[in-house]
Amino acid sequence: MSTFPSSRFMSRFVMAVVVMFAAAFSPMKNVIGAEATDPALQTKASSDQIAKLIETLRASGAVTGTDLLQRRAGFDKLMASAPGPTRVQIRHVSANGVDGDLIWPARLHHSIGRRAILYLHGGGFYSGSLRTHSNIAGALAKATSTDVLLIDYRLAPENRFPAQRDDAIAAYRWLLTSGYKAGNVVIVGESVGATLAIEVVLNQLRLGGALPAAVVAMSPITDFSGTAASLTTNAVSDLFMNNEELTLIRDAFAHGRDPTNREISPLYGNFSGFPPLLIQVGAREALLDDSTRLADKVRQAGGNVSLEIWPGMIHQWQIFPFWLDDARKSIEQVAQFAAAHFADKPGQ
Repeated sequence: MSTFPSSRFMSRFVMAVVVMFAAAFSPMKNVIGAEATDPALQTKASSDQIAKLIETLRASGAVTGTDLLQRRAGFDKLMASAPGPTRVQIRHVSANGVDGDLIWPARLHHSIGRRAILYLHGGGFYSGSLRTHSNIAGALAKATSTDVLLIDYRLAPENRFPAQRDDAIAAYRWLLTSGYKAGNVVIVGESVGATLAIEVVLNQLRLGGALPAAVVAMSPITDFSGTAASLTTNAVSDLFMNNEELTLIRDAFAHGRDPTNREISPLYGNFSGFPPLLIQVGAREALLDDSTRLADKVRQAGGNVSLEIWPGMIHQWQIFPFWLDDARKSIEQVAQFAAAHFADKPGQ
């Protein structure tokens, strides 16, 4: 495949084209800040898979209505119908008081290994659990030959900020005191889980604490103040996110706090010294600019960032590897990125 240098202009061009012709593109990725690949035509299978997933999500009740507990129940029911992880071992742990599952490939006979991924699930801060995200956590464990700690952080509206962030920080520090060196830990999250992943590192930077080897942010929400231009330009192509949805999520956990506070919206944080970062985002997402602006800010701070814009993909597509070929491909990309940044490479 040919490669080409990318720029802010190119990302804007891709976004505009996708709004008009989303179905014409493939799930191949455009990468900003790293090598890029030319998009090919989207296959019919990919189009059918996305269409079926959208119908399934609509019918589940997980993305409609304003009752957060009903949404949570709908998402739990949907994911309960999906297959669980296979060929992995799971040990329930208390990570500094935070419930979690430590997951590792069945072929490896240990409960504490050399490398770890801290996985922080999405779900708008009000949904998501050990069960709903066990499949993607297991897939990452197998793809990286690595232990994955999936945590059950406290949810809104019962628990507001900073409960979610504090649980994520506690889990990261548990890994560091359980035999994993910081250079062998990668933090991965999707949607608000990606928000938490970034916040964990920003907190470590502020305190001068040990930093993970790398971070992966999949479909991150980085600006709860709703200033992303893509909230307007991608309004037609995004079926699940708009200003009202963003406000609902923000109010559930921030409870009146200033949305431009760096502890609420990581986009406003100081990224000097931030570890290598991979961002994955769907080109049709209304919060596309939350990713592009984050990439710009990390790059301006001198950081190493790769931004993958996946044409045709919807918010959080990565958590559905059992239904989407593109989810499996994106997990492979995450696994390769993580493996490349561990101090002790898989296989050593």
